[in-house]
Amino acid sequence: MGFSLIEGFTKSLAMTVLSEIGDKTFFAAAILAMRHPRKIVLAGCLSALTVMTILSATLGWAAPNLISRKWAHHVTTVLFFGFGFWTLWEGIKGDGEAEELKEVEEKLNADFKTDKRGVKSKDDDDLKKQQRSFLLQLFSPIFLKAFSITFFGEWGDKSQIATIAMASDEDPFGVVLGGILGQALCTTAAVIGGKSLASQISEKMVALSSGVLFLVFGLMSLLADP
Repeated sequence: MGFSLIEGFTKSLAMTVLSEIGDKTFFAAAILAMRHPRKIVLAGCLSALTVMTILSATLGWAAPNLISRKWAHHVTTVLFFGFGFWTLWEGIKGDGEAEELKEVEEKLNADFKTDKRGVKSKDDDDLKKQQRSFLLQLFSPIFLKAFSITFFGEWGDKSQIATIAMASDEDPFGVVLGGILGQALCTTAAVIGGKSLASQISEKMVALSSGVLFLVFGLMSLLADP
C-alpha cells in the first residue's frame, strides 16, 4: 500500500509539472498576476486546480467499480500511449505555445477592457481593496475570475483525463497529493515569474519531455499486472 501511494504520488507529480508548464492555465495565471494582486490570483487558481484534481482522482477511483479493474488498467495503458504520441507530435510541430498564449491574451484582454469600463474610479477602487481584509478579497471578482478561468480551462484537458486514468490504476490518495503539489509548483512559478517566465520556457522541450514521460508510463502499465 505504501509503495503504491509513493508510485502514484511520483507519477502524478511528474505528469502534472510537465503537462501544466506552458499550458493555457499557466499563461492565464501569469497574465492575471500582472494585472491583479498576486495572492488573490494564486488563491483562485490553486483552489480551482485542487478541486479539479480531487474530482478527477475521485472519478478515477470510482472507475474500477463501474468496469473491471483489468479493463480500467488496459484503458489507462492505451491513454498513456495515446497522450504520449499526441504530445510528441505537438512538440515536433512546435506552434502550440504561440497559439495558446495568443488565445489566452485575447480573451483576458477583452475581459480586462470590459472590467475597466465598469470601474468609475480606479483610485477609489484600489483604496477600498487595500482596506479590505485578505479573507474578504477571497470572495472578490478577481478570485472568482481566476477560479473559473482555471477550472473550465482544465476541464477536459489531457492532464485531467490522465489524472482520472492514473487514479484508476494507482493509489488515488497519492495521485491527489502529487497532483496538488505539481499544480502548486507550476501555478506559483507562473504567478511569481509572470509572463517573462512563460516566454523563456521552451515549449518544444516541455512537450517532448511530457510525451516521453507518458510513453514511459504506458510501457510501465503495459508490463505491470492488471
